[in-house]
Amino acid sequence: MNKKSPFSLILMVTCFITGNLIGAGILGLPIKTGLAGFIPSVTGIVLVGCAMFFTAMVLAGESVSTHQEVFHYPSMYRQYFGPFGKWAATVANLVILYGSLLVYVTGATAIILDFSRIPLSREIVILLFFIPVTALTIINPRSLLKFNTFFVLLLLVAFVGLVAMGERCVLPQRLVRADWPMLPAALPIIVMAANFHSIIPTVCKQLNWNFREITVSILAGTVVGLIMNSIWIQTGIGVLPLSGEGSITYALDNNLPATVPLAKAINIHLFTPVSIVFALVAIVTSYISFGNTTIDFVNDIMTNHFKVKNRWMVIALSFLPPLVIALVYPNIFLNALDFVGGVGVVILFGVFPCVIGLKKRGPLFKKFFLIIPVLVLFLAILFFKVRQEAGLSRFKPGVEYWTNFRFFSR
Repeated sequence: MNKKSPFSLILMVTCFITGNLIGAGILGLPIKTGLAGFIPSVTGIVLVGCAMFFTAMVLAGESVSTHQEVFHYPSMYRQYFGPFGKWAATVANLVILYGSLLVYVTGATAIILDFSRIPLSREIVILLFFIPVTALTIINPRSLLKFNTFFVLLLLVAFVGLVAMGERCVLPQRLVRADWPMLPAALPIIVMAANFHSIIPTVCKQLNWNFREITVSILAGTVVGLIMNSIWIQTGIGVLPLSGEGSITYALDNNLPATVPLAKAINIHLFTPVSIVFALVAIVTSYISFGNTTIDFVNDIMTNHFKVKNRWMVIALSFLPPLVIALVYPNIFLNALDFVGGVGVVILFGVFPCVIGLKKRGPLFKKFFLIIPVLVLFLAILFFKVRQEAGLSRFKPGVEYWTNFRFFSR
């Protein structure tokens, strides 16, 4: 049993959750939500945040009921959906893990190239980031993760500094603009920014499967995430113009993290180094965390399903696929964030937990007025994202065009 006091343990776990929320998702938020505007985006953040909190509690309840030291979502989903659920969860989890590693590599590369102006190709910079950070993840991952609370505090300090400097350049009239038809296009990245569900089994284990303490920690982490995301998009949308050089549209077209155009728009010397620290620390810590999760997940598949025990093969299968995709498609940061959130996270941590909630015994009132609306929200996000990926729908400010007819218009 953990001998730490309940308060200190809850605080540590809340920091752990917050650290997972401060990742690549928050770096892309002001860009992908900027087309919709501040008020629609905050509305989406609150709705998605509440929905993700609900599904987190469903998954936490499943973890607590098993008390398993090693808990895997595919095995859990097999209990409810059979072999289909197991393999669907496996594929969705690989999309999340590989996609997240891809996002971190391409996001870090974009930041390094834009701020350093080093005369190297994008592919070389990808390798210069990938090799040392992956080596750290492989060689000594656990000792690095012990410093998670320190890194989270560093991120929070940097975040406060960025917002304080950015607020000086916010134009209130930019926060009034609202383009509600653009909100569906922003929802996938909002889901990504609200996702921490991969670490829920670890959270439950750290809190000794005490459901009350788990609930407090997840609620606190979710609220902190909602507040930070809302403040961050307020800064980004308030500072950046909608179009033109260094604008929201420019960053969107060039797959840039928000810190890149913000550093150019905010004429404060200290902003650039602080933004670099914030972005790279967020990316590196998240990369290490997701890298370890990917190794464990791939190892479980290779050992239990293919009866292969080879550490180097596991490492190769964990890191080479996202590296190859990053080298072939180096300008994919925001698109990858969108796909991971709108497909992988929505299926694994949105739709499936809701269906579990419907299958379990409980009051009909809860199912009709809570679970079904949350399920409809996630299915709608998935529907919009699949149409986008299939080329049947594309978004632009003021209107969303669908094949052969106009779905929204002013």
